[in-house]
Amino acid sequence: MTSLSEKIKKCVLGAALAILKKKIVANDLVLEFPENETFGDYSTNFALHSWPESGFKNPSEFAAALAIKLRKDNDLAKIVSKIEVAGPGFINFWLKKEILIENLGEILKRKEKYGVSQINKDKTAIVEYSSPNIAKPFTIGHLRSTIIGDAIANLLQATGWKVYRDNHLGDWGTQFGKMIYAIKTWGDEEEIAKSENPVKDLVALYVKFHEQAEKNPSLEDEARKWFKKLEDGDGEAKRLWQKCVDWSWLIFDKIYSKLGVVFSRDFEGGRGLGESFFENRMKAVIDELEEKKLLQVGKEGAKLVFFEKDKYPPAMILKKDGATLYHTRDLATDKYRLEKYNPDLIINEVGAEQTLYFRQLFEMEKLLGWYKDGQRVHVGHGLIRFKEGKMSTRKGNVVWMEEVLQEAQKRAVELGSNDTKLAETVSVDALKYNDLKRDPKTEIVFDWDEIINMKGNSGPYLQYTHARCQGVLEKAKMNGQKTGFDKKEFLTPESGELSILRWLTKFPDIVVQAAEQYAPNLICNYLFNLAQKFNFFYSRGRIIGSEKESSRLALTQAVAQVLKNGLDLLGIKAPEKM
Repeated sequence: MTSLSEKIKKCVLGAALAILKKKIVANDLVLEFPENETFGDYSTNFALHSWPESGFKNPSEFAAALAIKLRKDNDLAKIVSKIEVAGPGFINFWLKKEILIENLGEILKRKEKYGVSQINKDKTAIVEYSSPNIAKPFTIGHLRSTIIGDAIANLLQATGWKVYRDNHLGDWGTQFGKMIYAIKTWGDEEEIAKSENPVKDLVALYVKFHEQAEKNPSLEDEARKWFKKLEDGDGEAKRLWQKCVDWSWLIFDKIYSKLGVVFSRDFEGGRGLGESFFENRMKAVIDELEEKKLLQVGKEGAKLVFFEKDKYPPAMILKKDGATLYHTRDLATDKYRLEKYNPDLIINEVGAEQTLYFRQLFEMEKLLGWYKDGQRVHVGHGLIRFKEGKMSTRKGNVVWMEEVLQEAQKRAVELGSNDTKLAETVSVDALKYNDLKRDPKTEIVFDWDEIINMKGNSGPYLQYTHARCQGVLEKAKMNGQKTGFDKKEFLTPESGELSILRWLTKFPDIVVQAAEQYAPNLICNYLFNLAQKFNFFYSRGRIIGSEKESSRLALTQAVAQVLKNGLDLLGIKAPEKM
């Protein structure tokens, strides 16, 4: 199904071709969806940036010439009622009422499929997100990657991608040498196993190691020795490492279950492929780097990849003692993905502070000939930090995810819900929405009232609006009102009805835009506007018992459906009652 925006873009491109006598790249034409309805349903500034090569005196003249051609376009005339030039060269389009009504019928017909498209059919994407570290706390800081990554995966899937969801666990590296040393020196395995949260015990040992290492730096060498033993397959090192993994998953499983986040079964039954999975796959990468003469020995004996013209700092692949690093393991990961899945796209949803790291990684993968430009994407989110600075596990100043979930549920109960299960749903979804409504790149200063906001532009507001719609529909059903509507009732829609009808047409385009930009916040903005429009309409007059009952019920049903579809993309539930 071709969207309305694609139909309009095709017509504009055709008119531009007729005037400029040259083919225009489709990506050069952007359609916007004005929130202010005085600027139409769709708007483009195409004339502004393509004017210099048009031969006209200014952008307004070029836009006017385009508008004249567009008004004569028979295909465009079927869907657009008015075309106007505004400002310095914007072209604005208004959809016909008949098209708005037809779209309403499409929503009621397609239901949960409304907004879903196949524009990326036969393409494969791997989205890597969450990726907590074993034996370290799952904190509020991990929330961003977990839910932003999950929402991006949902958006890609909604636009036709075949999506694999991977949780690239931090379960390898020197920190496990520290952890093993700490357990053997100060830990009690039996006590840790009995703990309600064994990870907290492991974190306490990790913090103690760093406190002691400041006094006695030789402990760092002991840690390196234990990690080398782990890499060499030492039985005791492997045993304690596996204990750390199992203890950590006791907590991770609970958190993922509450957040409603899952990963592809292809990857270790849904746990994800941790760094340890690639331990035996790194030699092939190192060999390939050497074969292609990309690996060089540094001054102190470490092996590095140097970039042409010092584009980036050198990337270390092997330490001087032969130990591997993050880059080594990530290269092995992406080589495995290439050979097994041959993906068109791999997304790493990881904090923005890792930007340089991923630029180095992607450049190495291009030099190796594995991936081309655009196939590797880093979606970098801003950190959640304290006013005083960054959170730090080694210093022990973090906010545990468990504590956040408990506090959120407590506040949901205070809103008046006696239903414990509903309160848990609302609390988790409030937490998700308050994060997803922001641009992912935005940094967040930790504040309890902001993180768990449940008023105004919030998850509960959208859920309440959906429940309000369902309440109206349930009441109509009890009164014997049948589904369906009289199209004639919409030929003279009131302003509130017309505003909703216009906004509903934009949903499929917003889904595509959010997927292309890896921006779940665009869905949040859209849903908040839709909820506001419906609540304004609801407050202005009756639905049941009005002269236009069938059309207003249809409108209510469509709003409920689109709210649910949008919330599903965000990983947020849409309760029928609240």
